[in-house]
Amino acid sequence: MAASSFVAFPLTWVFVGAVFLLAGFVKGVVGMGLPTVAMGLLAVTMPPAQAAAILIVPSFVTNIWQLLAGPVFKRLCIRLWGMMAGVMVGTIAGSGWLTGNHAGIALSGLGIALAAYAILGLLQIRFRVNARHEAMLSPLVGVVTGLVTGATGVFVIPAVPYLQSLKLEKEDLIQALGLSFTVSTIALAAGLWLRAEPSSSSATLIGISLLALVPALIGMIIGQALRLRMSVETFRRVFFAGLLVLGLYLAAESLFQGT
Repeated sequence: MAASSFVAFPLTWVFVGAVFLLAGFVKGVVGMGLPTVAMGLLAVTMPPAQAAAILIVPSFVTNIWQLLAGPVFKRLCIRLWGMMAGVMVGTIAGSGWLTGNHAGIALSGLGIALAAYAILGLLQIRFRVNARHEAMLSPLVGVVTGLVTGATGVFVIPAVPYLQSLKLEKEDLIQALGLSFTVSTIALAAGLWLRAEPSSSSATLIGISLLALVPALIGMIIGQALRLRMSVETFRRVFFAGLLVLGLYLAAESLFQGT
């Protein structure tokens, strides 16, 4: 779907608003998931590169909110700088897969990434990293996360399992996730900008991204308000099951389009 078609089809605006309302709600409840949900659902109706461009502003603002809310920002930056540098390098290097003639591969990669993340979540697989290996592993995990982000627009693999393996306190982990997602968003925006040709479509996507921030923030506020009133574990299971179905659907759709 061309970016200009958003103006012609008001229902598309409603769809984008509903997607970011849901994505913001998920982030408000579990502390992550906005770009994952948004990319997965938007990619059903548009090329992954357009979906990635639309999620830039909502992802950046909500992750900055999450990042600055924690108490250990400086300490996390010092500890995780190697991982963040790797994320920047990997994302910019891999962002070419989201553009041009690679859209089909990006869609398949997005489906696989969503399914893999969902399986890890459903099985509650946890890793443990020895502190003496962290300095070596962090840049490697950052580069791999960046490559996956650049190719699919999804920030979670393997960054989230890795950060969970570092035995951080709950609030420190949420802030570390905010740091990783913020850097990933900035790197993805830079990668898309470096490969984009200036056009009216680019301006349209920026406008859509700015407007999508409103439902994303509303959804996040609602999710945070309901976090204490609902079973987060039950919600997480439903969330991961939905991601698994969506990921398999996107991967299968890409496969059939290629045949």
